Amino acid sequence: MIESLRVKNLAIVEDAALEFGPGLNVITGETGAGKSILIGALGLLLGERADKTMVRTGEKQGAVEAVFHLSDPSGVDGLLEEMGLDPLSGGMLIIRRTLPASGSGRIFINDSPSTVQALKQIGNLLVDLHGPHDHQSLLDPDFQLDLLDAFGRLKKERAGYEKAYRKMKELEAARRGLDGDDRDVARRIDLLRYQLQEIEAAGVGDIDEERLMAEHAESANAQRILELANGVCLGLTGEEGSAFNNLAVIRSALSELSSLLPDAAGWDDEAEGIAIQLQELSDQITGRVDRIESSPERVEELEDRLSLLQKLKRKYGGTAEEILRYFTEAEKELEELETREERIAEIDGQLKKQEKLVRTAGKKLGESRRKAAGKLARAITSALQDLGFPHGALNVSVRDSSPRPSGMNEVEFDFAPNAGEAPRPLRAIASSGEISRVMLAVKAILAAHDRIPVLVFDEIDANLGGEMGNAVGEKLAAVSRNHQVICITHLPQVAVHGRSHLVVAKEVRAGRTLTGITPVSGESRVEELARMLGGRDLTTVVLKHAREMLSNIKS
Repeated sequence: MIESLRVKNLAIVEDAALEFGPGLNVITGETGAGKSILIGALGLLLGERADKTMVRTGEKQGAVEAVFHLSDPSGVDGLLEEMGLDPLSGGMLIIRRTLPASGSGRIFINDSPSTVQALKQIGNLLVDLHGPHDHQSLLDPDFQLDLLDAFGRLKKERAGYEKAYRKMKELEAARRGLDGDDRDVARRIDLLRYQLQEIEAAGVGDIDEERLMAEHAESANAQRILELANGVCLGLTGEEGSAFNNLAVIRSALSELSSLLPDAAGWDDEAEGIAIQLQELSDQITGRVDRIESSPERVEELEDRLSLLQKLKRKYGGTAEEILRYFTEAEKELEELETREERIAEIDGQLKKQEKLVRTAGKKLGESRRKAAGKLARAITSALQDLGFPHGALNVSVRDSSPRPSGMNEVEFDFAPNAGEAPRPLRAIASSGEISRVMLAVKAILAAHDRIPVLVFDEIDANLGGEMGNAVGEKLAAVSRNHQVICITHLPQVAVHGRSHLVVAKEVRAGRTLTGITPVSGESRVEELARMLGGRDLTTVVLKHAREMLSNIKS
């Protein structure tokens, strides 16, 4: 269950902390007080998209934090292990998300940084959040199909069918890739052969472009390089005026100096080392420039290689690596095209077998759906009778279809609200109040079949009259015997069934609108129910009515 929810600096909520208990928790308050902001905050913790405009005006960031306590943490622990996070300690899970006015927000799961995708995965295990407009999804045939599969526990069978269907589609795509005019295929084969020969003849794999460019620059400037190198060598070791010859004169003077000045004894050794270095440098320069090929033929050869490489780069890729990658891909494509007839025959054989597997899996799944459809229809019909449809009936029809991603069936929920009426598709019903009650019935039935511990309803009673409120409240209370239920409601007939009751109210302080949340019980709860019954004028009659409502529920 959710033990607590804290919201800071979102919309008109400055800092609000809510504590939830087991069973049915109801949240009430006047329109615009900020009730739905709390559900939006919870949605952020479940991985919904963040809207930075939610941050309270003038604040740098908003934040939301929820504390969950799980009696069976095994499912969440499995996900945390996949994410590389530690398992829960004592079943305690703390989720925190910050929402800055600018920049990126941060997400923490038990103080470890995490992602929106991780929140979605964990949220799917923890909370089923139903907003005021979600009942429209019940009109979608795909949604109805998903409901039927969830009720029938057909996840494994459906996954098996979907795997077979995906494999069939992959084979069909491969088969289409081999289709085409024989003349087009022949032209493609000729082109690929020419391209492969061109790349192979160029020897791209043996080309070092950087080395080739350096050698070209060297050969093209050989004359100037030789001139400069010769000048340097003459200056180093030439016969007249070179550094080496001058150093010989210097060494002679140092030899005489050392006989007169003891400190000069080591200077001659240093001068000798310098002379050796000068000779080695001159030899190194001479040896290097002797290796330069300065013939016009070599320059032309290098220019041709570079020109060819640039041509291939324009056609097949911007680098030698990309050209070689294209060569590998072209080889593979050529092989596939040259063996096209054999591959077509092979894929056709595989496709035939896969189509049979798909139809077998689809037929088996359809049979399971038909078995579950009757049970689901009876269960929802029974729940609807508790929600003000004493003669209402819902039928779940399963029709065969061609193979589709979800199976080989189309599902339609047909509903007859009143006795003597023929069932009509649920999407043909105009009353949103009726659809809301059907959705609540569906949620109540599925709640008994799934392991999601927390159900959140944001104004499930929208568009319902007061006379239906008690029936909706009783149904929510029944669901809350096995799940924690959090419900935002505007009907006192629903609110009176809450095991805990929170009131959202707003006030203006220092020119700013602020929202506060207060738990109510006893006389303060009576006053809130009275407000919901008769407005702000808490007359004796209205207060008495509110007390009687609470008394009837308790009894």
